[in-house]
Amino acid sequence: MSAPVRAAEAEIDVAIDDPRWEGVAPDLEAFVIRAVEAGLAVAPDSPRGALEVSVLLADDATVQDLNRTWRGKDKPTNVLSFPAAEQPLQPGMARPLGDVVLAYDTMLRESAEQSKPLSDHLAHLLVHGTLHLLGQDHETGDAEADAMEALEIEALRTLGVPDPYAAEA
Repeated sequence: MSAPVRAAEAEIDVAIDDPRWEGVAPDLEAFVIRAVEAGLAVAPDSPRGALEVSVLLADDATVQDLNRTWRGKDKPTNVLSFPAAEQPLQPGMARPLGDVVLAYDTMLRESAEQSKPLSDHLAHLLVHGTLHLLGQDHETGDAEADAMEALEIEALRTLGVPDPYAAEA
């Protein structure tokens, strides 16, 4: 739906597959770009040089299909991250980090259940997905989960989004 936008050293391509996303933020593409950039900025091992990230704002059916195909889980989820394989690059080419895909229906339900604005939840999961592209993981142990959460909180603070874990404590 849109051309890639170069911001800082990150080329972030935003595709809006489900029109319901349009009402989440006034300038949705700029919002998505800022959130991805915030995730890139806090990552301890963020690669140097030009990077490329693709974001797809989709619906539950699309995410369920991807989740079933690539993870063997036949259900929708809020966000999927697909890190790109390492590959040789031509001089001047951006290094592809991968794709982040978000499901509108699941995120809408979660934001209502957690009494959080959908835009805050979107920012959180964009940061979360971006950190996964950079190798961060929260499923291998408590220390890794705590470290990833701290990075998310730091990135979200720069966006003016409250700590998403504060209400869970």
